[in-house]
Amino acid sequence: AGTFWMLAMTLVPIAAVVLQNPYRHRTRYVAALIGPLLLTNCTALLPQSESGGQSKWDSFAAAKNTFNSIKPYETRKPELVALGLDPASNSNITILNYSDVIRRFIPSSAISSENVDQGINDCIAVKDACSAYEVDVKSTKRKRAGNFWLDSLNFKRRTEISGWRFTGLIVLKDDLVVYKLWGGQPSIKESEETRNPLGPFQGVAEGAARRATPF
Repeated sequence: AGTFWMLAMTLVPIAAVVLQNPYRHRTRYVAALIGPLLLTNCTALLPQSESGGQSKWDSFAAAKNTFNSIKPYETRKPELVALGLDPASNSNITILNYSDVIRRFIPSSAISSENVDQGINDCIAVKDACSAYEVDVKSTKRKRAGNFWLDSLNFKRRTEISGWRFTGLIVLKDDLVVYKLWGGQPSIKESEETRNPLGPFQGVAEGAARRATPF
């Protein structure tokens, strides 16, 4: 709605100027008045959004620092809760059971327990008392870039995506952490671009083409 009114407030005065001139000169006036607007880069007016689950971390480094403070065979569940790693209140954490841990670390009988970390073996040995927290936090920002008028009129839209993603795994034997692992993407930088030769009429043309195409 905001874009519509902005366009209306801009185009109405232009229309008034054009109509005041002789018909044969109107095309020239339209080009002279609207051309500079289409070339104007009002990037600040383009929409932007941010996505990410509930998290106490505002960066990849902050999440990594939290994991660095976890010590296998020392840290216990109450300390994890204090660090914000509580699946009851953190939607970025998934609880894995004993079977999930086995599938994750010993997916085949060909893998010997000697090739698995001691913490994993200790967890598996207690069966139902073995569990794990799988952490997956992603924070991204989507910002449209480029020419405001080409974007608003749907001729060309470019979206820049930036952010980070942190993944981690905490394995527990009863309430004692016996293993941890982390990874992820410290920096996400992507871009998406779409071009529509017909601008605001692109959808209408595509719809008409679909209707005209026989099944």
